[in-house]
Amino acid sequence: MKVFHDTAQAAGKIRNAVVTTGSFDGVHIGHKVIIDRLNQIAREIDGESVLITFHPHPRKVLYPEQTDLKLINSQEEKIELLRKAGLQNLIIVPFSIGFSKTSSHEFVSEILVGQLGAKVVVVGHNHHFGHNRQGDYEYLHNLAADLGFSVEEIPLLDIENETVSSTKIRKALFEGNIQRANAYLDHQYIIKGRLQPSNEILVSKDVPFFTIEITEEEKLVPPPGIYASNLFMEDKWHKSVTFVFDSNTKSQKVASHLIYDTINTMDQKGILYFYKKVMDIPLSVNGGIAPHYFEEAKERVEDLIY
Repeated sequence: MKVFHDTAQAAGKIRNAVVTTGSFDGVHIGHKVIIDRLNQIAREIDGESVLITFHPHPRKVLYPEQTDLKLINSQEEKIELLRKAGLQNLIIVPFSIGFSKTSSHEFVSEILVGQLGAKVVVVGHNHHFGHNRQGDYEYLHNLAADLGFSVEEIPLLDIENETVSSTKIRKALFEGNIQRANAYLDHQYIIKGRLQPSNEILVSKDVPFFTIEITEEEKLVPPPGIYASNLFMEDKWHKSVTFVFDSNTKSQKVASHLIYDTINTMDQKGILYFYKKVMDIPLSVNGGIAPHYFEEAKERVEDLIY
């Protein structure tokens, strides 16, 4: 997957662009349906699939006084997931107050068609774009003939009669319902970051833990609890038990113990995959995990097949 950090940077570098736009937070199963359709159309017209997304998140720029914005993925995680989903080109547009004033017509005529040479524009159901969200499927359909592109709308995806959305995934994660969130995502919820050994989680000196760095304050972390997880590092999987602590600050502390393996985690990059919440998190008097709770959590994770 090629990654561009502006539409101007991508101009002239994408063949017969088949384009969609959006946040794609979570890169969930509904997003993957859109990406699969982009790729299918691209094959039919000898083109390439393109997603235009924005960073920082528009809400953070337009409503800075709101501090409750939480996103399923960090920017780095989203790039990784989009690559795995088979997207061919990702364009990350720097979002600003100035850019927010771009009209729908300017966005389509100057950016989608003018810079990227879009042949097909694909939108999700009820998707809006441009200044004051004036653009939608009908608007694109009316412009298509004059500007020389075609447009297609993808309906919402339902799983067990529930419409998949990033909002529902965030709700499931906030509630600690990891398995429901994973079903919507069509992959396990992840935290990607730098690892550091940690002795702050007091069970005993013989039980090594590592913490994973969370660099974006908008990154959604599940609520305090004990979770079955896997660490993926250096092309290897390591079964783990993960503790999420409420640190009473803007961020939470995430610490994991590898059940079967002993590896060097100092300054290593890893991805923590969450499978299921197995217990609430009981603290001992000194702020650590009481040994018998740790052993119970470890046994519950060992008994799971995942």
